[in-house]
Amino acid sequence: MRLKLAIQKSGRLHDDSMRLLKEAGIDIGNGVNKLKAEATNFPLELFFLRDDDIPQYVEDGVADIGFVGENVVYEKAKKVEVAYSLGFGKCRLSFAVRKNENFTGPSYLTGKKIATSYPVLVQGYLDKHSIKAEIHEISGSVEIAPGIGLADIICDLVSSGSTLFMNGLKEAETILDSQAVLIKRKALAPEAEAILQKLLFRVESVKKAKRNKYVLLNAPNNNLEKIISLLPGMKSPTVVALATPGWSSVHSVIDESDFWEIIEQLKLAGAEGILVVPIEKMIL
Repeated sequence: MRLKLAIQKSGRLHDDSMRLLKEAGIDIGNGVNKLKAEATNFPLELFFLRDDDIPQYVEDGVADIGFVGENVVYEKAKKVEVAYSLGFGKCRLSFAVRKNENFTGPSYLTGKKIATSYPVLVQGYLDKHSIKAEIHEISGSVEIAPGIGLADIICDLVSSGSTLFMNGLKEAETILDSQAVLIKRKALAPEAEAILQKLLFRVESVKKAKRNKYVLLNAPNNNLEKIISLLPGMKSPTVVALATPGWSSVHSVIDESDFWEIIEQLKLAGAEGILVVPIEKMIL
Protein backbone atom coordinates (compact mmCIF):
# COMPACT_ATOMS: atom_id res chain seq x y z
CA MET A 1 0.00 0.00 0.00
CA ARG A 2 1.10 3.56 -0.75
CA LEU A 3 0.04 6.73 1.03
CA LYS A 4 -1.41 9.15 -1.53
CA LEU A 5 -0.18 12.75 -1.15
CA ALA A 6 -1.55 15.72 -3.10
CA ILE A 7 0.69 18.76 -3.55
CA GLN A 8 0.59 21.90 -5.66
CA LYS A 9 1.66 21.15 -9.23
CA SER A 10 3.77 24.31 -9.59
CA GLY A 11 4.79 27.39 -7.65
CA ARG A 12 6.46 28.08 -4.33
CA LEU A 13 4.46 25.53 -2.31
CA HIS A 14 5.37 22.84 -4.85
CA ASP A 15 9.08 23.64 -4.58
CA ASP A 16 9.02 23.79 -0.76
CA SER A 17 7.01 20.54 -0.55
CA MET A 18 9.43 18.66 -2.79
CA ARG A 19 12.40 20.06 -0.87
CA LEU A 20 10.91 18.89 2.43
CA LEU A 21 10.35 15.37 1.09
CA LYS A 22 13.93 15.26 -0.18
CA GLU A 23 15.28 16.43 3.19
CA ALA A 24 13.19 13.68 4.82
CA GLY A 25 15.11 11.14 2.71
CA ILE A 26 12.26 10.41 0.29
CA ASP A 27 13.28 10.06 -3.36
CA ILE A 28 10.57 10.93 -5.87
CA GLY A 29 10.58 9.52 -9.40
CA ASN A 30 10.45 11.88 -12.37
CA GLY A 31 7.25 13.88 -12.00
CA VAL A 32 8.01 16.64 -14.50
CA ASN A 33 4.94 17.43 -16.61
CA LYS A 34 3.14 14.48 -15.05
CA LEU A 35 0.13 14.38 -12.76
CA LYS A 36 1.50 11.48 -10.67
CA ALA A 37 4.84 10.25 -9.33
CA GLU A 38 6.00 7.60 -6.88
CA ALA A 39 8.69 7.53 -4.23
CA THR A 40 11.36 4.94 -4.90
CA ASN A 41 12.27 4.31 -1.24
CA PHE A 42 9.08 5.05 0.71
CA PRO A 43 5.44 3.92 0.28
CA LEU A 44 4.28 7.29 -1.07
CA GLU A 45 2.48 8.31 -4.26
CA LEU A 46 2.23 11.97 -5.28
CA PHE A 47 -0.57 13.75 -7.15
CA PHE A 48 0.26 17.17 -8.62
CA LEU A 49 -2.86 19.35 -8.50
CA ARG A 50 -4.11 22.92 -8.38
CA ASP A 51 -3.88 24.07 -4.77
CA ASP A 52 -7.57 25.06 -4.72
CA ASP A 53 -8.52 21.48 -5.64
CA ILE A 54 -6.45 19.70 -2.99
CA PRO A 55 -8.97 19.86 -0.10
CA GLN A 56 -11.70 18.40 -2.36
CA TYR A 57 -9.46 15.53 -3.51
CA VAL A 58 -8.59 14.70 0.10
CA GLU A 59 -12.21 14.87 1.24
CA ASP A 60 -13.26 12.57 -1.63
CA GLY A 61 -10.53 10.05 -0.81
CA VAL A 62 -8.67 10.41 -4.10
CA ALA A 63 -5.72 11.49 -1.95
CA ASP A 64 -5.13 10.45 1.66
CA ILE A 65 -3.26 13.62 2.65
CA GLY A 66 -2.32 16.94 1.10
CA PHE A 67 0.17 19.79 1.52
CA VAL A 68 -1.76 23.05 1.09
CA GLY A 69 -2.04 26.57 2.49
CA GLU A 70 -4.29 27.14 5.50
CA ASN A 71 -6.00 29.92 3.56
CA VAL A 72 -7.20 27.38 0.99
CA VAL A 73 -8.29 24.89 3.67
CA TYR A 74 -10.49 27.42 5.46
CA GLU A 75 -11.81 29.04 2.29
CA LYS A 76 -12.90 25.73 0.76
CA ALA A 77 -14.28 24.44 4.10
CA LYS A 78 -14.09 20.78 3.10
CA LYS A 79 -14.37 17.87 5.54
CA VAL A 80 -10.66 17.39 6.15
CA GLU A 81 -8.46 17.50 9.24
CA VAL A 82 -5.44 19.79 9.65
CA ALA A 83 -2.94 17.30 11.03
CA TYR A 84 0.39 19.16 11.02
CA SER A 85 1.83 22.64 10.43
CA LEU A 86 4.66 22.42 7.92
CA GLY A 87 6.29 25.78 8.67
CA PHE A 88 6.81 27.07 5.11
CA GLY A 89 4.67 29.14 2.75
CA LYS A 90 3.94 31.70 5.47
CA CYS A 91 1.73 34.63 4.46
CA ARG A 92 -1.33 36.50 5.70
CA LEU A 93 -4.77 37.32 4.36
CA SER A 94 -5.26 41.04 4.83
CA PHE A 95 -7.44 43.95 3.87
CA ALA A 96 -5.60 46.63 1.90
CA VAL A 97 -6.68 50.21 1.20
CA ARG A 98 -5.35 53.08 -0.90
CA LYS A 99 -2.22 54.68 0.52
CA ASN A 100 -3.97 57.96 1.33
CA GLU A 101 -6.84 56.29 3.22
CA ASN A 102 -6.99 55.86 7.00
CA PHE A 103 -8.36 52.45 7.96
CA THR A 104 -10.06 52.92 11.33
CA GLY A 105 -11.14 49.36 12.05
CA PRO A 106 -13.82 46.87 10.97
CA SER A 107 -16.55 49.52 10.81
CA TYR A 108 -14.58 51.21 8.02
CA LEU A 109 -15.70 48.38 5.72
CA THR A 110 -19.40 49.23 6.08
CA GLY A 111 -20.95 49.81 2.66
CA LYS A 112 -17.65 49.30 0.85
CA LYS A 113 -17.00 47.18 -2.26
CA ILE A 114 -14.40 44.52 -1.40
CA ALA A 115 -12.52 42.61 -4.10
CA THR A 116 -11.10 39.22 -3.05
CA SER A 117 -10.36 35.65 -4.05
CA TYR A 118 -11.51 34.53 -0.59
CA PRO A 119 -15.22 35.41 -0.32
CA VAL A 120 -15.96 32.79 2.37
CA LEU A 121 -13.27 34.07 4.75
CA VAL A 122 -14.15 37.71 4.06
CA GLN A 123 -17.86 37.07 4.61
CA GLY A 124 -17.04 35.29 7.85
CA TYR A 125 -15.10 38.34 9.04
CA LEU A 126 -17.95 40.67 8.08
CA ASP A 127 -20.51 38.48 9.86
CA LYS A 128 -18.34 38.32 12.97
CA HIS A 129 -18.34 42.11 13.17
CA SER A 130 -21.97 42.56 11.99
CA ILE A 131 -20.87 44.55 8.94
CA LYS A 132 -22.70 44.82 5.65
CA ALA A 133 -20.47 45.24 2.60
CA GLU A 134 -20.41 44.13 -1.03
CA ILE A 135 -17.99 41.35 -2.00
CA HIS A 136 -16.66 41.03 -5.57
CA GLU A 137 -15.01 37.64 -6.12
CA ILE A 138 -11.94 37.85 -8.38
CA SER A 139 -9.76 34.87 -9.30
CA GLY A 140 -6.53 36.81 -9.79
CA SER A 141 -4.80 40.23 -9.88
CA VAL A 142 -6.97 41.45 -7.02
CA GLU A 143 -4.63 44.34 -6.28
CA ILE A 144 -5.66 46.24 -9.45
CA ALA A 145 -9.36 46.37 -8.48
CA PRO A 146 -9.29 49.77 -6.69
CA GLY A 147 -7.28 51.32 -9.51
CA ILE A 148 -9.83 50.40 -12.17
CA GLY A 149 -12.82 51.35 -10.03
CA LEU A 150 -14.05 47.80 -9.41
CA ALA A 151 -13.70 47.98 -5.62
CA ASP A 152 -12.90 50.31 -2.75
CA ILE A 153 -10.86 47.79 -0.76
CA ILE A 154 -9.24 44.45 -1.42
CA CYS A 155 -8.59 41.39 0.76
CA ASP A 156 -5.71 39.31 -0.53
CA LEU A 157 -2.69 37.26 0.48
CA VAL A 158 0.29 39.35 1.54
CA SER A 159 3.87 38.25 1.94
CA SER A 160 6.30 41.17 1.62
CA GLY A 161 3.71 43.81 0.70
CA SER A 162 5.67 44.92 -2.38
CA THR A 163 2.81 44.11 -4.79
CA LEU A 164 0.44 46.27 -2.76
CA PHE A 165 2.95 49.12 -2.73
CA MET A 166 3.41 48.99 -6.51
CA ASN A 167 -0.35 49.29 -6.94
CA GLY A 168 -0.76 52.26 -4.60
CA LEU A 169 -2.13 50.22 -1.69
CA LYS A 170 -1.16 49.57 1.92
CA GLU A 171 -1.97 46.71 4.27
CA ALA A 172 -4.71 47.63 6.74
CA GLU A 173 -5.73 44.59 8.82
CA THR A 174 -4.89 40.89 8.86
CA ILE A 175 -7.77 38.43 9.16
CA LEU A 176 -5.76 35.18 8.85
CA ASP A 177 -2.13 34.16 9.36
CA SER A 178 -1.46 31.25 7.02
CA GLN A 179 1.21 28.66 6.34
CA ALA A 180 1.43 25.33 4.56
CA VAL A 181 -0.23 22.51 6.50
CA LEU A 182 -0.70 18.79 6.10
CA ILE A 183 -4.36 17.86 5.81
CA LYS A 184 -5.76 14.34 5.93
CA ARG A 185 -9.02 12.50 5.34
CA LYS A 186 -11.38 12.25 8.29
CA ALA A 187 -11.50 8.44 8.05
CA LEU A 188 -7.97 7.39 7.14
CA ALA A 189 -7.40 3.65 6.84
CA PRO A 190 -5.18 2.16 9.60
CA GLU A 191 -2.51 1.14 7.07
CA ALA A 192 -2.42 4.66 5.64
CA GLU A 193 -2.33 6.17 9.14
CA ALA A 194 0.70 4.03 10.00
CA ILE A 195 2.57 5.29 6.92
CA LEU A 196 1.54 8.87 7.72
CA GLN A 197 3.04 8.58 11.21
CA LYS A 198 6.33 7.39 9.66
CA LEU A 199 6.26 10.38 7.29
CA LEU A 200 5.53 12.81 10.14
CA PHE A 201 8.38 11.34 12.17
CA ARG A 202 10.78 12.16 9.33
CA VAL A 203 9.32 15.62 8.73
CA GLU A 204 9.49 16.53 12.42
CA SER A 205 13.13 15.38 12.55
CA VAL A 206 13.96 17.73 9.67
CA LYS A 207 12.07 20.64 11.25
CA LYS A 208 13.75 20.15 14.65
CA ALA A 209 17.13 20.15 12.96
CA LYS A 210 16.39 23.48 11.28
CA ARG A 211 15.31 25.02 14.58
CA ASN A 212 18.54 24.02 16.36
CA LYS A 213 22.30 24.44 16.03
CA TYR A 214 25.07 22.14 17.25
CA VAL A 215 27.63 24.11 19.25
CA LEU A 216 31.17 23.10 20.24
CA LEU A 217 33.32 25.33 22.45
CA ASN A 218 36.38 25.34 24.66
CA ALA A 219 35.75 26.20 28.32
CA PRO A 220 38.13 26.91 31.21
CA ASN A 221 37.56 24.34 33.94
CA ASN A 222 37.41 27.03 36.63
CA ASN A 223 34.22 28.37 35.00
CA LEU A 224 32.92 25.11 33.52
CA GLU A 225 29.89 24.83 35.81
CA LYS A 226 28.63 28.29 34.87
CA ILE A 227 29.11 27.66 31.14
CA ILE A 228 27.22 24.35 31.35
CA SER A 229 24.35 26.10 33.12
CA LEU A 230 23.96 28.41 30.11
CA LEU A 231 23.53 25.50 27.70
CA PRO A 232 20.04 23.94 27.67
CA GLY A 233 20.86 21.01 25.37
CA MET A 234 18.58 18.04 24.76
CA LYS A 235 19.48 16.49 28.15
CA SER A 236 22.84 17.84 29.26
CA PRO A 237 25.96 19.04 27.42
CA THR A 238 28.77 16.66 26.55
CA VAL A 239 32.06 17.54 28.28
CA VAL A 240 35.41 16.15 27.10
CA ALA A 241 38.80 16.98 28.63
CA LEU A 242 41.23 18.74 26.28
CA ALA A 243 44.95 17.97 25.97
CA THR A 244 45.63 21.44 27.34
CA PRO A 245 45.43 21.28 31.16
CA GLY A 246 42.59 23.24 32.75
CA TRP A 247 40.36 23.23 29.66
CA SER A 248 37.44 21.14 28.41
CA SER A 249 35.52 20.85 25.17
CA VAL A 250 31.76 21.30 25.60
CA HIS A 251 29.20 20.11 23.01
CA SER A 252 25.52 21.03 23.05
CA VAL A 253 22.45 21.96 21.00
CA ILE A 254 20.93 25.46 21.06
CA ASP A 255 17.52 26.54 19.80
CA GLU A 256 17.94 29.13 17.05
CA SER A 257 15.50 31.54 18.71
CA ASP A 258 17.84 31.79 21.75
CA PHE A 259 21.08 31.40 19.84
CA TRP A 260 22.69 34.86 19.87
CA GLU A 261 21.73 35.68 23.45
CA ILE A 262 23.28 32.42 24.71
CA ILE A 263 26.41 32.84 22.59
CA GLU A 264 26.98 36.31 24.07
CA GLN A 265 26.61 34.92 27.60
CA LEU A 266 29.04 32.08 26.82
CA LYS A 267 31.66 34.54 25.61
CA LEU A 268 31.28 36.62 28.78
CA ALA A 269 31.67 33.42 30.85
CA GLY A 270 35.05 32.70 29.22
CA ALA A 271 34.13 30.29 26.41
CA GLU A 272 36.53 30.31 23.45
CA GLY A 273 36.76 28.74 20.01
CA ILE A 274 32.99 28.53 19.61
CA LEU A 275 32.06 26.45 16.57
CA VAL A 276 28.48 26.37 15.25
CA VAL A 277 27.43 23.48 13.00
CA PRO A 278 24.08 23.02 11.19
CA ILE A 279 22.13 19.87 12.03
CA GLU A 280 20.83 17.74 9.16
CA LYS A 281 18.44 15.57 11.16
CA MET A 282 17.45 15.62 14.84
CA ILE A 283 15.81 12.57 16.41
CA LEU A 284 14.86 12.61 20.07
